[in-house]
Amino acid sequence: TKLKYNMQNILFTCAGRRNYLINYFKEALNGKGKVIAVDSNIFASALIDADIALHVPDIYDQTYISKLKEIVKSHKVTAIISLNDFELPILSKNKALFEKEGANVIVSNEDVISICLDKWKTYKYIKSIGLNTPKTYISLDKAIRAIEMGKLKFPLVLKPRWGSGSIGVEFPESLEELILSHKLKKIKLKNVSPKEDIDQSVIIQEKLIGKEYGMDIVNNFKGQYFGTFVREKISMRSGETDKATSVIDTRFDTICEKIGNNLRHIGCLDCDAFLVDNELYVLELNPRFGGGYPFSHEAGINVVAIYLEWLRGGNNIEKHKNYKEGVTFSKYDQLIKVHDRDGLL
Repeated sequence: TKLKYNMQNILFTCAGRRNYLINYFKEALNGKGKVIAVDSNIFASALIDADIALHVPDIYDQTYISKLKEIVKSHKVTAIISLNDFELPILSKNKALFEKEGANVIVSNEDVISICLDKWKTYKYIKSIGLNTPKTYISLDKAIRAIEMGKLKFPLVLKPRWGSGSIGVEFPESLEELILSHKLKKIKLKNVSPKEDIDQSVIIQEKLIGKEYGMDIVNNFKGQYFGTFVREKISMRSGETDKATSVIDTRFDTICEKIGNNLRHIGCLDCDAFLVDNELYVLELNPRFGGGYPFSHEAGINVVAIYLEWLRGGNNIEKHKNYKEGVTFSKYDQLIKVHDRDGLL
């Protein structure tokens, strides 16, 4: 939907703790629009920095989509951006509904989301386009056979097939630990994984030892490749990049362009890679702004301002592309008052 006016009202769903994104958008809008943030948790810190903060039902609630539609109508929302993996398929499925109200839903199609959110599909997809990825098994028996044949070595990585961040990741160092961890993980996942897939709900992967990188692979809203912005991870915290240094290296551009052109995702895709013996291995595709985006932004690529320009139907973006290498940033915790006796601030 091409904007017929200059004002842009951006709706962030599942805003959570992404205060930095709220503020980046407010800065880029420069008074020519509002940032609206919604969450089912009234204590979500990102709500405080938004121009308009609203409480909504849980994403699985039957009234969730109709509530979002009301917000889109009443606040003349021009674009919707989700920050939650599990919400992406829900928004993608209802894209046409919001577009009828004049709002762009910056989300990839359901097939792309399915590939990204299912780690087994991600593994098969990365291999299918000819890129390196860690050896991955969905069958415990096949993994054990590979260990016995010397094709797979400890320590391994054990993680849920569906999931976000580093939640529930284990690193078994022996066969006994692998078998016990696998059994326990299946028991814990029974409540959250699709029941028919419970026997295939755990991924067993080789543990790569090398330098770890985060990559923002950006496509335009037609799914055409735009660019890649890379950072070397210095340290991680709770599954997110905590300290990182910006990198410019054509080896990353080559593999990321291949991903962008083949996957044809919409907007920013957060992706991880390891450099092992001078070979790049790709793993984890997250079709949204990731926790590493601020490192790219602060190093000089303003994807936020580029989004707004694309939403206007324009392409005047060169001034927003000033990515520099060797810029190091570190995240830190901050306290924000979200509630007092009179209620939400």
